[in-house]
Amino acid sequence: MARLAVRLMSWNLKHGRADPSAGRYLLDEFARALAGWEWDVALLQEVPPWWPEPLARAAQAEARLVLTSRNEILPVRRALATRWPDLMKSAGGGANAILVRGRGVHEHRTRRLRRLPERRWMHALELPDGVWVGNLHASAHDWRLARRDCALAAETLRGWAGDAPCILGGDLNLRHPELAGFTHAAGHDVDHVFVRGLTARGRGELLDRGALSDHAPLVVTVS
Repeated sequence: MARLAVRLMSWNLKHGRADPSAGRYLLDEFARALAGWEWDVALLQEVPPWWPEPLARAAQAEARLVLTSRNEILPVRRALATRWPDLMKSAGGGANAILVRGRGVHEHRTRRLRRLPERRWMHALELPDGVWVGNLHASAHDWRLARRDCALAAETLRGWAGDAPCILGGDLNLRHPELAGFTHAAGHDVDHVFVRGLTARGRGELLDRGALSDHAPLVVTVS
């Protein structure tokens, strides 16, 4: 039987940068923000690939990730992005991550959605209570590609989950997306959360992240 509620957050980290630019490395600031907020599962996009584990430690959570684009010679990219994050931007490497607090992770799966013009991935995990949670960052600057990414991600998650309840969220790069078989639970600009077999409690909320990222963290409780 599924737990009574899951408080889910979706946040695009802008590759660990601020808006406006801070001109320095911001891992500690992002970690403190995530640790201080109340959530059970956090869907993170545009994450520096070496960040999920320290973010999870700070938030007393488990982390699962999938690498996305620009990760060749990653040690070099990391060294440059750590010193000059606002110069490197997305060239510092990318990942999507799911953080889970207090529930454990039963299984983690990944699905590549496309190779070009940029590699896009959906990944998902199964919580011990049987709920599946998927995380997506769809293609940017082309709504047709974004719609195809979202459709394939939704189809994949439905297949993995079978009859179990599931959640799919992230930066969909669409302002008014629709996912077959899912109900819209919360959204702001291009960040959205969809559910199947679950119901949103309220309309969702945005958290105050100060200048961190150019996306506001979107939080919704589903049950």
